[in-house]
Amino acid sequence: MNVPLRHDPGELDDLLDSRVTVPGIRCAGCIAKIERGLGSLEGVQAVRVNFSAKRVAVRHSASVGEGELVEALRHLGFEAQPASDTPLASDDKDSKRLLRALAVAGFGMMNIMLLSVSVWSGAGGVTREMFHWLSALIAVPVVAYAGRPFFASAVMALRHGRTNMDVPISVGVLLATAMSFYETMTGGAHAYFDGAVMLLFFLLAGRALDATMRNRTRSGIGALLGKMGKSAAVLQADGSTKRVAAEDLFPGMVMLVAAGEAFAADGEIIAGDGALDNAMLTGESTPEPVGVGDMVHAGAVNLAAPLRVCITATQADTALAEIARLMDEAGQSRSRYVRIADRASRLYAPAVHSLALLAFVGWLIAGAGWHQAMIISISVLIITCPCAMGLAVPAAQVVASGALVRKGVLVKDGSAIERLAEVDMAVFDKTGTLTRGEARPDIAGLDEEQRSIALALAQSSHHPLSRGLVIALQAAGVVPAAVVDVREESGRGLHGVWNGQQVALERPDYADGGMASVLRTGDNSTIIGFADPLRPDAQEALARLSSLGVECRMLSGDKPLVVEEVAQVLGIPGEGGVKPAGKLARLEALSREGHRPLMVGDGLNDGPALAAAHASIAPSSASDASKQAADAVFLGERLSCVPLAVRVARATMRIVRQNFGFAIAYNLFAVPMALAGLVTPLVAAIAMSLSSLVVVANSLRLAQSAR
Repeated sequence: MNVPLRHDPGELDDLLDSRVTVPGIRCAGCIAKIERGLGSLEGVQAVRVNFSAKRVAVRHSASVGEGELVEALRHLGFEAQPASDTPLASDDKDSKRLLRALAVAGFGMMNIMLLSVSVWSGAGGVTREMFHWLSALIAVPVVAYAGRPFFASAVMALRHGRTNMDVPISVGVLLATAMSFYETMTGGAHAYFDGAVMLLFFLLAGRALDATMRNRTRSGIGALLGKMGKSAAVLQADGSTKRVAAEDLFPGMVMLVAAGEAFAADGEIIAGDGALDNAMLTGESTPEPVGVGDMVHAGAVNLAAPLRVCITATQADTALAEIARLMDEAGQSRSRYVRIADRASRLYAPAVHSLALLAFVGWLIAGAGWHQAMIISISVLIITCPCAMGLAVPAAQVVASGALVRKGVLVKDGSAIERLAEVDMAVFDKTGTLTRGEARPDIAGLDEEQRSIALALAQSSHHPLSRGLVIALQAAGVVPAAVVDVREESGRGLHGVWNGQQVALERPDYADGGMASVLRTGDNSTIIGFADPLRPDAQEALARLSSLGVECRMLSGDKPLVVEEVAQVLGIPGEGGVKPAGKLARLEALSREGHRPLMVGDGLNDGPALAAAHASIAPSSASDASKQAADAVFLGERLSCVPLAVRVARATMRIVRQNFGFAIAYNLFAVPMALAGLVTPLVAAIAMSLSSLVVVANSLRLAQSAR
């Protein structure tokens, strides 16, 4: 897909923004190669890789075609295809394939380890050979099937003259399997099928998790676009109406939108007055009154009377689609942040291969036979297989994620824990995040008669303020009065007759920025104020974040006066009236200033900011799109889950650093012994497994961190 970008008047050439899907992005080396390779093309201004979505965004001049970008990627060794005009829907084929491979590897590992115990216990002769053959019968098909993701990636890399972490993994697994099979055929004392299959199992677990998280990211954008109306009743020339699918609408059509219906396109109201649930664009908790001449947007819900709307924008041109694009673009900012283990991939693979080759050649020169030299070389490959290093991050992340789940925090992506540990600023939305997102009326100033009249009027409306008033009055045991001829006037309120006099429940005539209704009985009027209460531990949560060195502030699409009042109560800076693009711009500005912001929000309008932030959290009451865009979701009413997540994330990264320290120390000790021929492949496999167990055991200490 490519679309014109806004550019300064002084620019001589229009710039295009193209996006291509590249499924083969695996590690930091892949990212660096793509960004360098495409960046060197003439006419390409900028290249950004979205690691989680497997997309590459390229800003280029019109002289560079999309096909040229795809061809350039193929020359770099990456299959690519243009991304569609709409964000990719979730595709779990890759996840299912990896999960099947993981299940096969797990089955094989458990059975081979069971057979290996007998060999380790001293079984010899025919019994040992039988166990080796049984292990071979299990391991060979398991390695062939479960190792395909690594083998395919390694072949693709080598074919185009590059390397990645999958190359040493593939070489080690294949050589260990082949040598084990040779040892089995020749009646050798040792076979190493268990080490090969164990390595595949551990690494497939991490890769399956990555694929699952990518699918969730893509499905979040699909959930956002799903808020649009699927079709609209369009006015025909003869005065009749016809239901038309959203994709077949075009500007100039007139659509009739009934009460309770979502708009399928953007447009201008040409007849009717009503009220809209427009929270996805504005973040405001109060329905927005609209009339002739007002603009409405796809995805908003008509709460009151039918409206006639002249369509001005459809599908990809609507404001809702623009939010989806902002979310997709904002996700690119994460492309440079990858797992610590991947950062070593460009150096690790050639170093391991060089050591193994050095061991093989060195021992041949020293007079050893090819069999002994090969055994030592395989020992070097196995003992240096990056299992402990590969587990250093995901093992800690999995344990920390489990600890957080027990406290009501669902972490969707393991790498999010790494980003959460680095945040130095928290940016909160107001409605539904710092507050409950509810309209709670203050009925203390109403006498018994007024309460009965108010209930009789309010129960005839579906307006959010009316529903909140009904709930409060019914909870207080109020019985509705005998109000007759109740009617609702769109944008004005409810009217009726009680004991021969006019009564009404209306909007105030002034706009003070708050939520209120006016109860009129004859010539008397009483204001009923509504409040959106803070979450019960909002102030405590902000104080805990401050104690962690995290500065807090508020950005909201709600009215500035309301935001200012809440900000004063909480003692933090607050800014109101901020649209989705404005929130995104504020987050990007904070990042440019050197901050690493955490975004906490719940509305659809928070989606781009949640995607752009260094890390993001949403409450479980948030919109589907916001929950999908966020890195984590907290359950229940307590905002204290946010500082808890930051604290656990920081503890996790301390464990990760310890794990890496152990992995490095292990290699510094084990590799020289393998090079010296003091380690057999069996011992190498056991040492590699033990190094993994040490990393896992150290990571398990995180289970106590959420207490």
